[in-house]
Amino acid sequence: MTLKTGVTLSKHVRMNLEQITESVRFLRGKGITAPQIGIVLGTGLGNLVKEIKVELEIPYEQIPNFPLSTVESHSGKLLYGFLGGKKVLAMQGRFHAYEGYAMEEIVFPIRVLKQLGIELLLISNAAGAMNLKFNKGELMLITDHINKFPFNPLLGKNENDLGSRFPDMHEAYSIDLGHKLDVIAKREGVVLNRGVYISAEGPMLETPAEYRMLRILGGDAVGMSTIPEVIAARHMGLKCCAVSVLTDECDPENLKPVKIEDIIAVAGKAEKQLTKLFLSLIEEI
Repeated sequence: MTLKTGVTLSKHVRMNLEQITESVRFLRGKGITAPQIGIVLGTGLGNLVKEIKVELEIPYEQIPNFPLSTVESHSGKLLYGFLGGKKVLAMQGRFHAYEGYAMEEIVFPIRVLKQLGIELLLISNAAGAMNLKFNKGELMLITDHINKFPFNPLLGKNENDLGSRFPDMHEAYSIDLGHKLDVIAKREGVVLNRGVYISAEGPMLETPAEYRMLRILGGDAVGMSTIPEVIAARHMGLKCCAVSVLTDECDPENLKPVKIEDIIAVAGKAEKQLTKLFLSLIEEI
């Protein structure tokens, strides 16, 4: 079954090496050469676009085999240029399970970015704060994750040219890069919490009982993205660094209604801080 947007309502969609190669060939033909860093411009990093010296801007719809973003706040463009003295490829818009995409479709762009040459992946997202010591509007460095999606992008036949059948995940998020961000945050006076990110399919937010369960499992913040991309990135040997913008407080005993407009507004206020952290990190690595 396919939506009008082109979204395939299937949990197992095989995105093979030929499709990755086709996308890579197209993008190289456009002039993309030797990018060093990939950036998923999720919630909280919209302003980072203004800092990129953009040389190419390519709509997803023009790239062979790329999914199309159906979220209104996601632009759906691939940006190539310079940031902090490094060549970067920035995804202005990501993909989610709640849009109807299969895991392999969600991570397909990450695999393309790796084949184009990136060695590091930076990610941002919006998340609900379940740790009662955290406040909305603050940032959280993701130190680890708990995958609660019912599927992951490595199910099915392994593509040995991408990575091993059983990739190790003991350091899903780079300890070294996390330490560097800690130092930058202290220097810049930015509150950067540390915590475990746990996934939820969405698009609905969680019930009080679900928040209680997720906290018992060990989650400090909950969101609807990031983990599939990190699993695929680590499978291919990419270093990852991810930061959540904490957009709402998820205390099950004092839960209040949350509107998407409120989440976007809180994220917007935190953008300046997160942009400062990632820009400094890119300059210093």
